[in-house]
Amino acid sequence: MNYRHGYHAGNFADVVKHLALVAILLHLRKKDTPFAVIDSHAGRGSYDLAGIEAAKTGEAQGGIVRLADLTGEMPEALSTYLSFAGERAAYPGSPLIAAKLLRPQDRLTAIEKHPGEFAALEKTLEPYRNCTVELADGYARTVKLQPPPSRRGLVLIDPPFESPDEFSTLAQAAREAYRKFATGIFLIWYPIKSRAEADAFTAEVLAGGIAKAMTIDTQVAAPEGKLACAGLLVINPPYGFAAGIEQVGRLLGPRLGGQITLAWRVGTE
Repeated sequence: MNYRHGYHAGNFADVVKHLALVAILLHLRKKDTPFAVIDSHAGRGSYDLAGIEAAKTGEAQGGIVRLADLTGEMPEALSTYLSFAGERAAYPGSPLIAAKLLRPQDRLTAIEKHPGEFAALEKTLEPYRNCTVELADGYARTVKLQPPPSRRGLVLIDPPFESPDEFSTLAQAAREAYRKFATGIFLIWYPIKSRAEADAFTAEVLAGGIAKAMTIDTQVAAPEGKLACAGLLVINPPYGFAAGIEQVGRLLGPRLGGQITLAWRVGTE
């Protein structure tokens, strides 16, 4: 499976991942102390949902487009996300969302290994002075960067799943990064094509001595051959995060044509 960001920008999995990202960053902003964000597979940072790649799959129609008419009072994470995602010609990827939520004392390191995507990412993040863009292997560099100088922050690992052994590589990198930064928050995305494979992956990561972690599964109705389920593994979720995502999930699940389910895998809030 190839989950290159451009083909799937704004789909149901992107919506839930970005909502979780915003919720975590809003929590980190509550304290004045600086935090770091490391985005391991950053992509180009901004996507035209009417462009060639996104139009080829049309997946945004089952994701962000279904939220276009949401109005009224809503959770802060959702309203913040929607305020960023309203421009269809420039739908924000995770590094741009993070950049928009950084304060002057915070830092983002966005890593991308594909030269074309890297060049576009540099241009996307050029206005944000506290962002660093690196052309490198996302797994190796993410592990190398732990722990960040602030000893506080978020590690987002969101690979394109281009390799048949991606789950194994992802699990190893997540465990090594956690070993070096055990107090950090980790947000790890993965497709769920096989429940047994997904469960084996989370078990492998959690076997590294992690004390607090939860999963967020999003299941939708999808045509044959299309992704219908995706997961997030959240290590060290901040206080109140689970309740906030559950609230958003009850609102968005039906709109996305499916269900958003949370489960504590280790520990509780």
